[in-house]
Amino acid sequence: MVKITIDGSEHEVEAGITILQACEQVGIEIPRFCYHERLSIAGNCRMCLVDMERSPKPVASCAMPVADGMVVNTNTSEVQKMRKGVMEFLLINHPLDCPICDQGGECDLQDQAMGYGIDHSRYAENKRAVKDKDFGPLIKTIMTRCIHCTRCVRFATEVAGVPELGATGRGESTEIGTYVQHALTSELSGNMIDLCPVGALTSRPYAFAARPWELVKTESVDVLDAVGSNIRVDARGPEVMRILPRLNEDVNEEWISDKSRFACDGLRRQRLDRPYIRRGGKLQAASWDDAFHAIAEVVDHAPSEAMAAIAGDLADCESMLALKDLMTALGSANIDCRQDGAQLDTRVRSSYLFNTTIAGIEQADAMVLVGCNPRLEAPVLNARIRKRWVAGGFTVGVIGVEADLTYPTTLVGTSAKDLELIAAGKGDFAKILKNAKRAMIVVGQGALTGKDGSVVLNLARQAAEELGMVKAGWNGFNVLHTAAARVGGLDLGFVPGEGGRDVAGIMAGAQSGAIKMVYLLGADEIDTQALGEAFVIYQGHHGDAAAHRADVILPGAAYTEKNATYVNTEGRVQLGRRAIFPPGEAREDWTIIRALSAILGKTLPYDDLKAVRAKLVETNANFLNIDQTMPAEWRDFGAKGSVSDTPFASPIYNFYMTDPISRASETMAHCSEVLGKSDRGL
Repeated sequence: MVKITIDGSEHEVEAGITILQACEQVGIEIPRFCYHERLSIAGNCRMCLVDMERSPKPVASCAMPVADGMVVNTNTSEVQKMRKGVMEFLLINHPLDCPICDQGGECDLQDQAMGYGIDHSRYAENKRAVKDKDFGPLIKTIMTRCIHCTRCVRFATEVAGVPELGATGRGESTEIGTYVQHALTSELSGNMIDLCPVGALTSRPYAFAARPWELVKTESVDVLDAVGSNIRVDARGPEVMRILPRLNEDVNEEWISDKSRFACDGLRRQRLDRPYIRRGGKLQAASWDDAFHAIAEVVDHAPSEAMAAIAGDLADCESMLALKDLMTALGSANIDCRQDGAQLDTRVRSSYLFNTTIAGIEQADAMVLVGCNPRLEAPVLNARIRKRWVAGGFTVGVIGVEADLTYPTTLVGTSAKDLELIAAGKGDFAKILKNAKRAMIVVGQGALTGKDGSVVLNLARQAAEELGMVKAGWNGFNVLHTAAARVGGLDLGFVPGEGGRDVAGIMAGAQSGAIKMVYLLGADEIDTQALGEAFVIYQGHHGDAAAHRADVILPGAAYTEKNATYVNTEGRVQLGRRAIFPPGEAREDWTIIRALSAILGKTLPYDDLKAVRAKLVETNANFLNIDQTMPAEWRDFGAKGSVSDTPFASPIYNFYMTDPISRASETMAHCSEVLGKSDRGL
């Protein structure tokens, strides 16, 4: 700790921090544009100038570390004069377009000009105009507003790991742009919009759609991947206008992926807003009663072992609990939430969690990725891995397909055979993991969906144990999920009961005629053509693949339209909150299943959300721990056996088309067309 005098008062602050950070700690505001706590220090804007004793000229507080005995003045007449001068300089070429700027009401420049600027300009010459740049389908540019703070450049280079932005020219001719004219390829590019302090970068899909004071803001969580990024849903009337990140240091920091941010236009397209029944080979609109009685007629004539249910990747815990309870009441054990067929051992919670936690990545010193591409499967988590690599002393190995993950990797192998060698402690990379103090193994769904998935899981466990990844205070065994519903479904036990069929068994049974009725709870990623002649009930919010195959459609609510519980890949229980109401006759999912249960004569024992969540806790006590990660018991899991030499591959080939919402989004379709091609080498 060092003692420093700020504005006449002595304070004790942490050694090594900057004057700006010290001032913030003691409650003194220092204006800034270029400084950002998650980016390197640039010192470009000079807005943070302060007086420092014994210094011949003002110092940039963002770049000056504190020292014992330092005397700083932040609010003298001289400092105020300097701030006004800097602001006047920055605004020389800034257009007078506040009323029409999309940043209106949320602009750092506007706020700081009011607080620290002057009411006139001495500049009488012609203003400079800069041609707008094409950054792709997501970011709209108005480069005349740019003040060269370089936040976007530093984010792209340091956080996203895609160094496509930079400054060209000198002095008056300096411009920010791509070195080669093409769209930005980062899956995190939308965060530059939040970082830009002057409205030079704004959201292209949201351009001129609404003003911030018109929007109702709701805190929720993202479900388009398994990270569970904390988000804010901004809605106007019945429509979600935009989605922004919320700060959560343990999960997403202050970033979200482009899909989480921009796929929201898919929420208003291809929606299911009323029940449908297939009559004469065609789906026809029907009433809720007609739809329920059509289901009841099938259930009445089908034996319990001939009924099955599959939960999709976006399902919430309340609806999965209700469907599980209904199927149990009907006497069926044919239920599964693993629609991709991942062979996860549901008996041991630590076998399907990201045990290290997302924030725990920053404590690791070596990592091996098995059958996953975190850049496509979890971009925010991948940014955390890159952050650890940037800090230094971190090695990443890959077993699978080599790809550009935004940080250097070592190709250790391609298949389960190579994982077998690692588990046996053989090879150079095994030695690196063995010698590391806190090593990690991350197993992706691409490694677990094959026929030998359970054996791969066992090998990964062996590797973690043999190489010292699991010890007191550290669990380096991790499973990276791609589905927001997966961990919650496993925690609930939405898996086959005794003698029950898994997804593969259900599909085989449907083809053979052994399964007469299949209930799909938002399950769109299965091969619907393999359902044979089975009676298919589809409950969901979009008219995606499964809805086209359905015999009865029950319109449900999307994640922005219900109060729901989700569990992310690290086992963190989070609450999503309703921002808007479902369209038309659509209803919250658990209420649909509850109403259906009454028609079937198997009434479920809960009538409100509070009662459902009480049953969740009764089913698994982990649901009590909201926004917490709890260490899971470590014991044997997986199966022994032989493995193949088939190369692992990530289950995601097109980042922008992974779920019904993103597939309905025009913005994501445009991104897929421009950026999502396989020749990007991702």
